[in-house]
Amino acid sequence: MFLGVDGGGTKTAFCLLRADGTIVAQATTASSYYFGEGIDLVTRVLEEGVGAVCATAGITPAEIDFAFFGIPTYGEVSDDVGTLDALPREILGHHRYRVDNDMVCGWSGSLGAVDGINVISGTGSMTYGERAGRGLRVGGWSELFGDEGSAYWIAIRGLQAFSRMSDGRQPAGPLLDVLRDHLKLAADLDLIDVVLNRWHGDRGRIAALSALVTGAADRGDEAAAAILAEAGRELAHLVETTRSRLGYSADEQVLVSYSGGTFNAAQVRAEFRAHLHTLHDRYDLRQPMYPPVVGAALYAAKQARSPLRADALEHLRTAPPATAA
Repeated sequence: MFLGVDGGGTKTAFCLLRADGTIVAQATTASSYYFGEGIDLVTRVLEEGVGAVCATAGITPAEIDFAFFGIPTYGEVSDDVGTLDALPREILGHHRYRVDNDMVCGWSGSLGAVDGINVISGTGSMTYGERAGRGLRVGGWSELFGDEGSAYWIAIRGLQAFSRMSDGRQPAGPLLDVLRDHLKLAADLDLIDVVLNRWHGDRGRIAALSALVTGAADRGDEAAAAILAEAGRELAHLVETTRSRLGYSADEQVLVSYSGGTFNAAQVRAEFRAHLHTLHDRYDLRQPMYPPVVGAALYAAKQARSPLRADALEHLRTAPPATAA
């Protein structure tokens, strides 16, 4: 039995997986993003989730063969790594686990835990790839000075375009009315009040505005369309950098997939695909195979040196999901 845990900024997902590809139990708890609340939050969230899936499956944590915990921000604060590495031991009662950043869950789910590169673009953005046992992260430097091609990045550029259109510094387009209507602005300068005063610059709420940029592009806004196209190219560049640094040769095929809500925008996907193939002609771009929490369980099996067989992976793709705890 393998346990996968996919932490996140809004929720933490848990999945118990058998070697035959059957999902035995799933559960969802609160966010495990501990910046601002303290690292003890991670302990509480993991205790609740592990207890829930074990109760549903009728097992104890001691019966879990191996577990993988993907924790947001893992590796971004060196002083916290040792504490995060040790937390699951008290919960599981054994050492058969590994802790890493939740980016690994997305990679493993999208590609089925085989060598290749996954690009993540949700609120933030980054890539994670593995080749011949070596893992590498590129990007994810925060919304203040990174996260190119992410929902936040798209939204900020949309807000910049709004300000320029409102001033007359660039031609007005549908984006103006899309944002005015959605945010119920009595005057354009009220945008400052909404984003900085009422929202306090909240990262998630700003990132959600990326959907409005997509909507404006669908209505023919050239500035919005250009922002989405640039996002696709930025994400392709993350992949290309990862390929180069992992040591793939010029004639070597590279599996690539993606995860995150930004890829729901057809314009981003199209430009990402087009630009990717101008950078390297041996990319094999595939749709995601499994959700990140299942990817976490698959990675647990891989770490236990018991990767699921092809027939188990096929069963996993076609079987109905287990009832959540």
